[in-house]
Amino acid sequence: MNAGRTLLVVALGAFVTTLDNTIVAAGVPSIGHDLSLDLATLQWVSIGYMLPFAGLLLVAGTLVDRWGQRGTLGGGLVAFGLGAVAGGFATTGALLIAARVVQGLAAAFLVPALLSLLRTNLDSRQRAIGATLWTACLAVALALGPTLGGLLSEYLGWSWIFFSNVPFVLVVLVLLPATAGTGRVRGARRPALGAMVLVTAGLVLVAAAMVGLGDDARLAEAAPLLGGLSLIAWFAARERRAREPLVPRELVRERVFTGALAVQLLWGLGVSGIFFFTPLLHQDSLGLSPVGAGLPLVLVAVAIMAVTPAVPRIMTRLGPHRTVCAGLLVVALGLLAVAVINHIPEVPPRIPGLLLIGAGSALTTPLTSYSLEIIEERHAGTASGLLTASRELSSAMGVALIGAVLTAVRAARLDEGALGGPALATGYTAGLIVAAVLEIAGAVLALWVFRAPARKVLPVVTTESAGSSSRGE
Repeated sequence: MNAGRTLLVVALGAFVTTLDNTIVAAGVPSIGHDLSLDLATLQWVSIGYMLPFAGLLLVAGTLVDRWGQRGTLGGGLVAFGLGAVAGGFATTGALLIAARVVQGLAAAFLVPALLSLLRTNLDSRQRAIGATLWTACLAVALALGPTLGGLLSEYLGWSWIFFSNVPFVLVVLVLLPATAGTGRVRGARRPALGAMVLVTAGLVLVAAAMVGLGDDARLAEAAPLLGGLSLIAWFAARERRAREPLVPRELVRERVFTGALAVQLLWGLGVSGIFFFTPLLHQDSLGLSPVGAGLPLVLVAVAIMAVTPAVPRIMTRLGPHRTVCAGLLVVALGLLAVAVINHIPEVPPRIPGLLLIGAGSALTTPLTSYSLEIIEERHAGTASGLLTASRELSSAMGVALIGAVLTAVRAARLDEGALGGPALATGYTAGLIVAAVLEIAGAVLALWVFRAPARKVLPVVTTESAGSSSRGE
């Protein structure tokens, strides 16, 4: 297979699947206005992509082996493109969310299939280039997403946020015959579809309860919450009894790896929700245009890219536990810095806090590299998938959690007679404080978890090589 075309396919796929996490945020106010959607429904435009992505990712890798690269990539690309077109033409919130679900399901197949091209089409030197290219595309998508979404919303309409996916899909489809093989892996194990359905359904119910609770704070929202937790508990019990569990028992028993998943979850719960609501605040409270609303988030991505090259040297001096701990504390400091000045309706006072959030997030990259060092090679693919799934899950739940806090506080302020803009700003400040507390909790956990010594170093290609810091959802 042609190495250059393989690298191009991998780069385009990494870019567009990551872009769909970040590009929507700047268009949310326009979408809400045109489709008459409330804040709770708007959250599902983002959650609808992330939760299916996270839930299906672990079994998708097995299905790639069973169906072959070309079949999986071809089907995933067509579904992703059709979801994008449907989203662009959507006239109701239900149709838009359904289109996003289709895109999330498709992305779950695309990611492991694209990474498999690095293993099968490239030699060791080219594979290292491919992994670096994947990382770079994640960072570029993170940086460009909010601004590109704002540009498209302001000058062409929010529908083009979704239509913009189509050219990427078409290019990759044209290149597919020259890059993806049709062979299938003999003896590939059967995917644990039942376990996947259980955990995904449970997570959807928990997210629905969190979004609904923030919307009107009714005790009735306890029903889906209890239902979701029950399904997750059923999944856990089933995993303990299964002969071939969805998550290998060796990974579950590894403290460093499970700790990394928990720390990454706390990071995403705090930061991802804030990123989703920031363009909304900038437009409704600060009066910025869609472009101006998304542009400040580029500073976070710039800070990530500026600090990331220094992380290996910092980790050598401080160790992974202190590096990740310091990074999360810096993120918390940045969130609090924005909270302190949030009453000022201007962008410049927010810049130091945004830069701190980006710089601190870069220091969390050992969450991936160090945790994978202690994993046996036969579990490397599953471990990488778990880290990616954890990233998407934390993003979805972060939108739901911060949205619940923001919406509840905003509703209380509106009941007191406050105007919409100031009420939203107060809710956003409360969300910032909750997010900072989550980051501090993650810092404490990281300090304990990463004290365990690494036993081995493995050359693993992972979607997380940019670190859990590649998140601006």
